[in-house]
Amino acid sequence: MDVIPAIDLLEGRCVRLYQGDYGQAQTFDENPVEVARQWVAEGASLLHVVDLDGARAGHPVNLSAIEAIVRAVDVPVQVGGGLRDRTSVATLLKRGVQRVILGTVAVEQPDLVKQLCQEFPERIVVGIDARNGRVATRGWLETSEVAATDLAEGMASSGIAAIIYTDIHRDGTLQGPNLESLRELASRVTIPVIASGGISSVTDLLSLLALEPVGVTGAIVGRALYTGDISLKEALRAVGPGRWQDIPPDSGSSTIA
Repeated sequence: MDVIPAIDLLEGRCVRLYQGDYGQAQTFDENPVEVARQWVAEGASLLHVVDLDGARAGHPVNLSAIEAIVRAVDVPVQVGGGLRDRTSVATLLKRGVQRVILGTVAVEQPDLVKQLCQEFPERIVVGIDARNGRVATRGWLETSEVAATDLAEGMASSGIAAIIYTDIHRDGTLQGPNLESLRELASRVTIPVIASGGISSVTDLLSLLALEPVGVTGAIVGRALYTGDISLKEALRAVGPGRWQDIPPDSGSSTIA
């Protein structure tokens, strides 16, 4: 299973939020490039970067930091946060980002997601961020009436490469992932599902590994890595190096989801 370190950017700093609350942002490092290098040195084969300012603003904000991270590491980088039009997506891909993560537009402009999947095959991922089973949008500041499972089924037929599922109530809490919701969502689609939110220990990762048969192929880990509750090296020894291990950046491989 892929263990994917998260780097959340707020005003150029590496932070973690608590349940998506911008008012509860904790800064872990002023230099996200050094953080990215550290995770790669410890064995990360894919990095997950979120532009928190972009998610709130509706367009990319931390472009210089994202580009610096991409240039500094020799592993693929996927990026989300405020990507709500073709120009924003194309800009990130042009700057060397491997995959882009769409959230709000999956709810508000599903046809745009389909068009982007056709134009950029294997490069589009949809992030489904759920609050009480309903999809949150616009940097988690709004909650729609769309059920997470319904959105997953609709997007899976659009040609996306994967789904990242986040339970907002678990995010940043170290309370463990919502295994029941993950199992239900993954069983509804035939594309890979990546778990996010609440992962606090290697035991949590092993619990997610048990869901691999239903399609859960990776886990994004944030706060637990920064607090030391999870050692990335130990996590990789426990669950394996993952499917991105031998995939260089910008490979355009259709074998990795």
